[in-house]
Amino acid sequence: MSTNRSTNGSAGTSTGTAPVVIVGGGQAGLATAHTVQALGMGRPVVLEAADRPAGSWPRYYDGLTLFSPARRSALPGAPFPGDPDGYPARDEVVAYLADYASRLDADIRTGHRVERVSATGSGGFEAVTVDGEVFAASLVIAATGGFSRPHRPELPGLDAFSGTVLHSAEYRRPEPFAGRRVVIVGGGNSAVQIAIELAAHARVTLATRHPLRFMAQRVLGRDIHLWLHRTGLDTAGWARPLLTGGKGTPVMDTGTYRDTIAKGNPDRRPMFTRLDGDQVVWSDQTRERVDVVLLATGYRPGVEYLDGLGALDAGGRPRHDGGVSTTHSGLGYVGLEWQRSFASATLRGVAADARHVLNRLRRQGRPGARRPARAGRPA
Repeated sequence: MSTNRSTNGSAGTSTGTAPVVIVGGGQAGLATAHTVQALGMGRPVVLEAADRPAGSWPRYYDGLTLFSPARRSALPGAPFPGDPDGYPARDEVVAYLADYASRLDADIRTGHRVERVSATGSGGFEAVTVDGEVFAASLVIAATGGFSRPHRPELPGLDAFSGTVLHSAEYRRPEPFAGRRVVIVGGGNSAVQIAIELAAHARVTLATRHPLRFMAQRVLGRDIHLWLHRTGLDTAGWARPLLTGGKGTPVMDTGTYRDTIAKGNPDRRPMFTRLDGDQVVWSDQTRERVDVVLLATGYRPGVEYLDGLGALDAGGRPRHDGGVSTTHSGLGYVGLEWQRSFASATLRGVAADARHVLNRLRRQGRPGARRPARAGRPA
């Protein structure tokens, strides 16, 4: 059984050592903890900043549903309950992760936000929390994933826009936007799902740099995620341009999304030129008053606790090869977007990545040794 503890340490408190310290107790961290034990690597310590081990899921919008079916969304050792061909909602995922954590034989410490990770002279690492607790380990896995730091792009006039600006991370439900004019920036799965939900209450436009790209949710009666896995397209590096077209992640659709947008609410328009006061200036130079600009512009990896270690590039992104640090032996990542596959940042992808990373780390030499920096694949 897992041990969940809240922060109660004093500054500088040393709490001993662990074979593996996992930073982050969401889907990536929990899958990694399970894999650590399955590989016989001992009992890991999981450090989670929030008050429960559920990652970013409790903070997502109320109407969120998974883009993969339950049978393809389970973590190792625990089938997802309910209809195996259904698409679980946010609260179902939160409950599933909480139950999964309770069944793990891992030392899960909630309320433990990691402030920094540093290399030690003995060849390992120390993870230090904001309250000064110190956790030493031979291996560290950064599993805070790709959804903890909302990305706000630099758009002309955005900072001076007199209406409401919010990121999709701050959006919860459509009712507060009733009767308002809303422009959503972005054309991914969440952007489209939020736009269609909002359109029942408001007038909504999706502003994108490229036309929306839809991918059939089901092919020959089976979910597309099954075919991606069986064909190997999930992990084939050459397939990434095929899946994204270099123009963003395709929107998974049974046909409902495409048909709804074709009817005009929400509608899709080319990206606006700028914002001016409370107006949006469209690409044809027409102007329109807008109440809300909602940024569905994705996230960046929340790994700022590695800043002082020298493991990140100039943009704050991990230097890694398939989730294994290219700067430090013994350091790995799980849960980054496109870490190894189309599914890397999802429930269905984190377990395979965790096993891949841990197996490679076990084969490395002395943990903690600084490697010469090279051009690793950033997240």
